[in-house]
Amino acid sequence: MNNKKHVIPKIKGLLHGADYNPEQWLDRPDILEKDIELMKQTQCNVMSVGIFSWSAIEPAEGEFQFEWLDKVLDNLLANDISVFLATPSGARPAWLSQRYPDVLRVNSSRVKQLHGERHNHCYSSPNYRKKVAIMNAKLAERYSQHPAVIGWHVSNEYGGDCHCDYCQEEFRLWLKNKYGSLENLNKLWWSAFWSHTYTSWEQIESPSPIGENSVHALKLDWKRFCTDRVSNFCEHEIAPLKRINPELPTTANFMEYFYDYNYWELAKSIDVVSWDSYPLWHRDNDEVALACYTGMYHDLMRTLKNQPFLLMESTPSQTNWQPITKLKKDGVHLLSSLQAIAHGSDSVQYFQWRKSRGSVEKFHGAVIDHVGHADTRTGREVTAVGEYLKQINDVAGTATKAEVAIIFDWENRWAMDDASGPRNEGMQYEQTVCDHYRGFWRQGINCDIIEQLCDFMPYKVIVAPMLYLIKPGVAERFEEFVKQGGTLIATYWSGIVDQNDLCFLGGFPGGANSPLRRTFGIWAEEIDSLYDHESVKFELENDSELGFSGEFNIKHLMEHIHLESAEAIAYYRENLFDGCPVITKNEFGNGVAYYIAARTDVEFNESFYSSIAEKYGISKPVENIPEGLSLTTREDEQSRYLFIMNFLNENRELECPLGDWVNACTGDEVKNNIVVAPYQVIVIKNNK
Repeated sequence: MNNKKHVIPKIKGLLHGADYNPEQWLDRPDILEKDIELMKQTQCNVMSVGIFSWSAIEPAEGEFQFEWLDKVLDNLLANDISVFLATPSGARPAWLSQRYPDVLRVNSSRVKQLHGERHNHCYSSPNYRKKVAIMNAKLAERYSQHPAVIGWHVSNEYGGDCHCDYCQEEFRLWLKNKYGSLENLNKLWWSAFWSHTYTSWEQIESPSPIGENSVHALKLDWKRFCTDRVSNFCEHEIAPLKRINPELPTTANFMEYFYDYNYWELAKSIDVVSWDSYPLWHRDNDEVALACYTGMYHDLMRTLKNQPFLLMESTPSQTNWQPITKLKKDGVHLLSSLQAIAHGSDSVQYFQWRKSRGSVEKFHGAVIDHVGHADTRTGREVTAVGEYLKQINDVAGTATKAEVAIIFDWENRWAMDDASGPRNEGMQYEQTVCDHYRGFWRQGINCDIIEQLCDFMPYKVIVAPMLYLIKPGVAERFEEFVKQGGTLIATYWSGIVDQNDLCFLGGFPGGANSPLRRTFGIWAEEIDSLYDHESVKFELENDSELGFSGEFNIKHLMEHIHLESAEAIAYYRENLFDGCPVITKNEFGNGVAYYIAARTDVEFNESFYSSIAEKYGISKPVENIPEGLSLTTREDEQSRYLFIMNFLNENRELECPLGDWVNACTGDEVKNNIVVAPYQVIVIKNNK
């Protein structure tokens, strides 16, 4: 039996396409006809349609015009091009803003926004919810059984918050439901600080942008509330779609390290996660670091629902909104597109199909430029992606097996950003998580990116960098994970506050009697911050059980810890904590917990996690991977696919992995070492 999971049931292969905006060209039937020809030329088999088409579908209130959309979908179907049909709530028509001003957002300064831009609508507005429900019901009634439509693209890049009276009242109701009483809220918000005690629910408002928001728990709860609001709005959008055809899957496109919402929660509202990936290639002369950072985010999107995801947007050439809009070097578009597939995507899609003639995105990259044909460098690069995807079509639906998980937690991130110390110039949480991820990525070891509420038991190793905020029950689950034989690695600035941003008493991590403290066998007395130009040395001694030794550097943050049941395996060798432990190991039950008390550099992380993988039996595709190469696997019960990607502008040679492998594109047997050209990707296949 094959265990493939096709997240779009109507499609059994890989998707290749773009955001398509035919409503911009309704007065040019010649261009619409040419589009179909060019889609076939560039090997595109899917289009996202209708994302910003509200004013074309409903030019005046209650007057719906679907004939143009009928024709577009029928033409795409006739040419074997599938459709993600969008709900157009991401940008509303002017008549709607004019007639129902409550749909307009109020910003944090309590100023109502004007019509224009996009995503400046209120998720609580009764009128907006009503109009969205009507529009989505009309779309579902007309198109949910259309043979071209393979799924719903719900809105577009949900974002932002609203501070209007509707949202203030909803926030208070949310708080009443959570805390039950003002007495409980005041206690858990520590509102006696600066005399912020509330004596009436009506005194509570969303955070103000003016001055310091001293009640950190208020800001944290506002973020949680906004996540609940957008999730509720998303479910409101989906309800009429599912009522007509519950089998048609829904997706909403997410964004990179997006700060506004907790994607772990929003992902529960949709069937398939998709996201929009726009790495800044060729910016810092370190394509390897950027590839690692991007790969980690692909892994997060895959892990959100533990299934393949969709790359909904990427640029085939350049963006128009990044500080410097560089073109990708030859071959980098294919490489970056296949990187998404390697990490679990079942699609490569672009924003946009054809460049707009005017307005803000007239210079945003597209498959078809203003020249109007695909006989361009970009057109040829896009065609190459489409041809490659057809050759590895069987990858679709395959799984990514991971024995290692790295924790990236949105609420932890929010709380740490508001901590007011110890380093207010940047705790660099995202990059720190990536620094630890890189230690496994360099070895070709698949990683899941999880949150602290995920199930820990499927993994052999879990890494929890800077887990400042600990939610209820998590410390106990960490303890059980280690007792049952797992390997847990945590770092400085972990176990500092609870879910209400209240500091634990009795010593970090987690407080005097916390399972975290038992699990790691240490307690942390204080933490020191370093300026960016500073570094401090530490030493891993020759008899270290990790299998390597030497002197290494730390930066940014260093913690003063004391041993309880743990043993030290590395020590600071200068500065304030000279002679104190910096890395510890605590054997606990059948497992082990390591604590890293300072921000270590890439050199140490790669050696450390190589040792961890060897010591605790983490499987990897080959033993030695040259710098610049990234290896990732996907598999089902019949086949295993190995993606070999070179992110350097020079040749790399890789030893042939054990087993009988063939080139997934050509079918040729792979016998000798594999030479990977600059910016090349090679996919090989092994039949189990």
